[in-house]
Parts: sequence; structure tokens; C-alpha cells
Amino acid sequence: QVQLVESGGGLVQAGGSLRLSCAASGRSFSTRAMGWFRQAPGKEREFVGAISSSGGSTAYADSVKGRFTISRDNVKSTVYLQMNSLKPEDTAVYYCAARIFALVSTTPNDYHSWGQGTQVTVSS
Repeated sequence: QVQLVESGGGLVQAGGSLRLSCAASGRSFSTRAMGWFRQAPGKEREFVGAISSSGGSTAYADSVKGRFTISRDNVKSTVYLQMNSLKPEDTAVYYCAARIFALVSTTPNDYHSWGQGTQVTVSS
């Protein structure tokens, strides 16, 4: 099991940027693919981005492609989500998640550990 703690959320104006961090504790961070998901009020949790255990492979939702970048530092056991050109529709609680396996997945059920989430609010 791995414990995940997100940080970096907040209130930002449309067009602004935020960087989310997810610090992991526990075993084998460097062998796990990591993902970011988000959930807006009244909506289902949706995939945002994912990165393989080595960092060599990434995947993004179409809605964030070209604006968001996921990265990781296996020495620091931390995964990041750089969010640029933010839009009001990006407003949501953002969750970090870890897989047991090394390869990326866009499916929430493929992730076995979840953080508590961090709120991102984008004002127009």
C-alpha cells in the first residue's frame, strides 16, 4: 500500500497556472504508474493524466492535452501536474492515484491507492 498526499490546489483566474504535487510514502513508488483524476460537483470522477513508473510514457485526457503536463521524481517519490491556461471548466477536486503496475491506465478502477484530493477553482 502507498499513502498519497496532494497539495498545490487553490483559486486562480482563467488563463492562470497551478502546479499540483502528490507526495507518496510507502513501498515501491518507482515501480508504480501514477495518475491524476478530477471530480466536479455533480459529475463522475474523470481521468486527467497518467505517467508510467519510469516516466517514459504519459497519457492525457483530450480536454487537457497541450495545457497540462504530468511528471514525476522517483527520488522524491512525488508526482506533479503542471496546469497552464486554466479554464473555469477545470474547476474540480483533483485526486492523485497509484497503480500496482508500471504501465499507464486511464481507468479509475485500475488504481489501488488514492489521495484525499485538493480543490482547484478557476474563476472567469
